[in-house]
Amino acid sequence: MPTTRQNPPAGDRRVRRTHAALQGALIKLVEEQELGQISVADVAEQAGVNRTTFYDHYRDVHELAEAACTSTIDTLIESLPVLDSASADPNADPARSLVAFFENLAEHAGLYRSLLGPQGSARVINHIRSRIYASVHVTVRLNAGAAPDNVSLTAIPHDVPAAFTAGALLGVATDWLQRDSPRTPTEMAELTWPLLVASHAATRDAEM
Repeated sequence: MPTTRQNPPAGDRRVRRTHAALQGALIKLVEEQELGQISVADVAEQAGVNRTTFYDHYRDVHELAEAACTSTIDTLIESLPVLDSASADPNADPARSLVAFFENLAEHAGLYRSLLGPQGSARVINHIRSRIYASVHVTVRLNAGAAPDNVSLTAIPHDVPAAFTAGALLGVATDWLQRDSPRTPTEMAELTWPLLVASHAATRDAEM
């Protein structure tokens, strides 16, 4: 396995096509087997490329998995509602925004079930949790627009409500996926929303 990788321009169409092929291959494979059982050779064969090409772009399958779910994660966190009723849009249905969150999980259930399950990737789990944490802190707690890409938790002040919300959402999502999604995304949103509001109110009051 090479110890270094090439870093072609992000805008290169060939790079984008290769990334899409590799990520699409992984998504297809995790619908059939656990992430930990998938090898670089499996992904390369499914994508129709050689292993050298794979290593030109990713260190291993786990890094590919993180990349494959990044755009989906960004979509998920963009749907997070504003928990503070004082700053929320009075015409918006906050529970509805959580429906989109669970709908996206359901759409890629095979991928997320593998990533978040007992044989999944701790690195990807941490990546997802960190992105939710950053989004809650920036868009929910600060109401300051979208969270920046690749934000480091060390750059964010210690935010207990954001950490709690990120952990709660990730925990609920993981349990739901591992049980083969027994409730619909709408039902999950309706059950989850009041819990998030109550926990936010409790932690906000404790800080005052």
